[in-house]
Amino acid sequence: MGLKKGAIVELEIETTAFGGKGLGRVDTMVVFVDQALPGELVVARIVKKKKSWAEAKLLEIKRPSRDRISAPCPYFGYCGGCKWQSLAYPKQLEYKTRHVSETISHIGSIGNVKVLPAIASEAVFGYRNKMEFSCSDRRWLLPEQMGKPGIDITFALGLHVPGTFYKVLDIDECLLQPSQGNRILGVIRDYIRNSQAPVYGLRSHTGFWRFIVLRHCLRQDEWMVNIVTAEEKRDQVEPLADLLTTKFANLASVVNNITARKAQVAFGEREILLAGKPYLVESIGKYSFEISANSFFQTNTRSAARLYELVARYCELTGREKVLDLYCGAGTISIFLASRAARVVGLEMIRSAVEDAAKNCRRNRIDNCSFIAGDIRHTLKQVDFAPDVMVIDPPRAGMHKDVVKQILAMAPPRIVYVSCNPATMARDLVLMKDDYRLVEVQPVDMFPHTYHIESVTLLDRKGMAER
Repeated sequence: MGLKKGAIVELEIETTAFGGKGLGRVDTMVVFVDQALPGELVVARIVKKKKSWAEAKLLEIKRPSRDRISAPCPYFGYCGGCKWQSLAYPKQLEYKTRHVSETISHIGSIGNVKVLPAIASEAVFGYRNKMEFSCSDRRWLLPEQMGKPGIDITFALGLHVPGTFYKVLDIDECLLQPSQGNRILGVIRDYIRNSQAPVYGLRSHTGFWRFIVLRHCLRQDEWMVNIVTAEEKRDQVEPLADLLTTKFANLASVVNNITARKAQVAFGEREILLAGKPYLVESIGKYSFEISANSFFQTNTRSAARLYELVARYCELTGREKVLDLYCGAGTISIFLASRAARVVGLEMIRSAVEDAAKNCRRNRIDNCSFIAGDIRHTLKQVDFAPDVMVIDPPRAGMHKDVVKQILAMAPPRIVYVSCNPATMARDLVLMKDDYRLVEVQPVDMFPHTYHIESVTLLDRKGMAER
């Protein structure tokens, strides 16, 4: 085939691929086009060429999709956060549902799967309760900013250009977080820009200011600011904390996480409380949870409540069951199920998350939950009962094969599998399909304007009475 890198091609976009890219063909070769939508006729430039597929950059839309809308964010197409702001939200849900179904069919080789329409997010903007912004000594400019006088290219506080670690856009406003978060970010930006300490160089690995992490508690409408720096300098961070607490009455917490590691991870090796309390308190249903700077918590609080209610409904608990919750994190699902079960045991690799889980149990006066910290391949052997229901909520990489083998040996009558990655979910379902019947899958949209989708799958052990 004569298709080469740099070639200009015209093609019809047939569907979407995982990752949010449009999929078209030039003869028999699949071409992925970023920002192109199904039904569109586009002109694109080939930027990467492999044996059986290629990637292309969108140059012109000759025939737009009727589902294309105007993206409200000025950074759309350059920031890595939102791929689908230009796609009407109902269509986003349709494509996400289809992707879950097709992935189970193609990767899992499981036919006739009942995949229900994705549950919409109550809010499609302002829904994120956590945002991480990177500091950089090099600002990546938008095309319209190129060559303009007066733009400081030595400073950025914002989000990364997709696929890069060193290209950071200076972001004035992110529409995915509540609007007050953007006002807080603006005050922080002005302070850091005028401070005596330098921002961190993502290539030089020198500098002081590294990340700003904003967390929002929906129920109490309170905020936490986590200032991540390369070293401890109280003379730099304490005035910023004072300024923020003066300007924002509902700022409940300001902490300083400190890390000298080169990795681009907004996670400190130690933490200093600068103002307020060291955590926020969020509620889901009748339960409340302490969320510290480095805690994991679902980023869409409203959709998390729907997700947990769905898990509880699939578990069909009567108060007599023993539940095993794998990859339980800070115990949110375990706690949510505890009042409906006789006993819940959660397994989690991260020890600090297990400590948070135990703390949240005490907070909610739950005494039938316990947790085991450690690699689940080993801690599963410590479980001293046969679970009636098993809840599995693995990381994006899915389950280790040794874990799957142990699950099959334990043979719980019902499994409720929660996944943020349809591909690894399908792979895990393949390993269980000889022993378990896939009853149905319910996608839940936690991440509007992105291609990401959460799914909850109900599995019954074969040989049980048909439901």
